[in-house]
Amino acid sequence: MVKLLLIDDDQELCQLLNEYLTAEGFEVDVAHDGEQALEQVNRGHYAAIILDVMLPKRSGFDVLKAVRQKYTTPVLMLTAKGDTIDRVVGLEIGADDYLPKPCDPRELVARLRAVLRRAGSAVQSPGGAETLQVEALRLHLGSRSAYWQEQDVPLTGTEFSVLELLVRQAGQVISKDELTEQALNRKLTPYDRSIDVHVSNIRKKLTSAGARREMIINVRGAGYMLTLNDTSEGGLASA
Repeated sequence: MVKLLLIDDDQELCQLLNEYLTAEGFEVDVAHDGEQALEQVNRGHYAAIILDVMLPKRSGFDVLKAVRQKYTTPVLMLTAKGDTIDRVVGLEIGADDYLPKPCDPRELVARLRAVLRRAGSAVQSPGGAETLQVEALRLHLGSRSAYWQEQDVPLTGTEFSVLELLVRQAGQVISKDELTEQALNRKLTPYDRSIDVHVSNIRKKLTSAGARREMIINVRGAGYMLTLNDTSEGGLASA
C-alpha cells in the first residue's frame, strides 16, 4: 500500500481527505503542524507528501526546505486558491506540483498518482540501463539521476522528467503545452508558471555544476530548447 503523509492544520479537511485517500488505496499519516510534520518525515518512509503552506509552528515552505535537504520524496503543495506567489515559491523550493485549496479530492488523487508515476519510473522502467548524454550532461534513466561531468545534479522527480524531455529533443523547441502534458501529466492552464519554475530550477542546478547558462533557453512564444554547443562534438547519445 502506498504510504502518504498529509500535512494540514485543518483537522476536518484532514479527516475528509484521509477517508477519501484511504478508500482509493493509500495509507495515510497526518500531521497538523510543521514541527510534527518534520518529526514524522524523519521517522516514516513516505512515497509522497501532501503539504499545506499555512501551518502552525513552521510554515509549509520551511517544512519543504527541510525535507529537500535530506529527501527526494515527491511533494504536492496545497496553496490558497489564486495565490500565485505561493505556488511559484513552492516550486522554486522543490515542490513537484501544487493544487489550490479547496481542492477536488479526485484531482488530488490524479495529481498524486502522476507524481508517484514519475518518481516510481526508476524502478518500473524496463530500460533501466539506458543513458542519455548531451555534451557533459548525462542522464541515467534507470536511477533517474543526472550528472554534469562526474558531478551529481540533484533533481526532483518532476525536474528530471522535464530535463529528460529537453534532452531527448535537444536542438528543438518544445512548447510549454507539451512539457506540461508530458512532464506534469496535465494540461497547461492560463497563468500556469509551473514549467517556467521547474526549468529555472534545472538551469540553476546545471549552472552550479558547471554547465553553460544558455544550455536551456526560452524561445519567446514558442517554448524551451536544450541547445547544442557548436564547439563540441555535440549531439544526443544514448546507450
